[in-house]
Amino acid sequence: MALENGTADSKELEELETLEELDPSEELSYSTEDSPLEENENDAPEHSSIDLFENSIFPVLRINRDFRIRYANPGSQKLFSMVQQLRRKNFLQTFGQFFDREDIRNIQDTVSGRKPGYFWKGEAQIKNREVITVQAKVYLFPADLTAREPAEFIVMFDDVTAENRELLLSVFSSLLKASKLKDNDTGLHATRVNIYSRALAETLYRRPGYEQVDADFVEDIGLLASMHDVGKIGTPDDILNKQGPLLDWEWQVMKEHTKNGAFIMATYPNPMANEIVLSHHEKWNGAGYPFQLEGDMIPLSARIVAIADVYDALRMKRGYKAPIDHQKTTQTIKDGRGVHFDPDLLDVFTAMSDRFNEIFEKNKD
Repeated sequence: MALENGTADSKELEELETLEELDPSEELSYSTEDSPLEENENDAPEHSSIDLFENSIFPVLRINRDFRIRYANPGSQKLFSMVQQLRRKNFLQTFGQFFDREDIRNIQDTVSGRKPGYFWKGEAQIKNREVITVQAKVYLFPADLTAREPAEFIVMFDDVTAENRELLLSVFSSLLKASKLKDNDTGLHATRVNIYSRALAETLYRRPGYEQVDADFVEDIGLLASMHDVGKIGTPDDILNKQGPLLDWEWQVMKEHTKNGAFIMATYPNPMANEIVLSHHEKWNGAGYPFQLEGDMIPLSARIVAIADVYDALRMKRGYKAPIDHQKTTQTIKDGRGVHFDPDLLDVFTAMSDRFNEIFEKNKD
């Protein structure tokens, strides 16, 4: 399973045709001819332009006005490692799926000259099931800046995936620290829930019927699972840290942490964040909260985190409970088959329960 940054595999990109969702009545024509060009001395760009980008840290393509790729520097071959022989391919046919409709239109207008200046700047999300999405800023400009009607263009990609991820990690870290100020009895619970959830998702990736579990899903749940209880920031301290069982009205207030979490994560663009914080206390039989969802109505990410969360909560020592060993914890979770937990997921958990124990032992408080 490839979980590093990259692009769609070669077969998938070879077969890519014009974007089918575009309205045929719209004037968005692609140059779809993809037959090899005859080799001749004019088939490659000038050596000076090649030398200019050969050692660039940025992936760079050079295309003509028919969108044929005439040069790809080593940086682009690394970023787009699943695309063999970039040279001679049609740029829009190969990369069009990674841009939105308006960007495709603007790229066409820029290259054709319908857009003044022959310059364009935008963004692309480069992904497929096997690799984590690459988020890139994209710059298109004439290869010859002095030409009135340029014959060729440079397309430059700036991979900002790591930069964006580091920013998200810092924000989430701050939120988790704030939640620990409210509930400092949880130790490394959030960290372990991340690791359990990722391990379970990695196992699902290899199983038929879980096609939605792609590289992004595995990466995202390994980050977002830790945020499952972030809504407890809004729970009153006397309820959150009460020693002993909660009264009925206190329990109703405690349950609100799911909705509070969804409010906190509402602006995060990945819907998985809301799925986890809002639904990780839903139960397979519909007896959970906050909305009594049942069965497949519960998002898969939340069903995964539910198992991870309960396993770790049982294993932990808390102010109001003693820790439970791995065997008893595993049996308790198995007893929730079809009641609390997704039966199919529970089968996967049972088969890999020793891995959960290893994670707990290696990351003890």
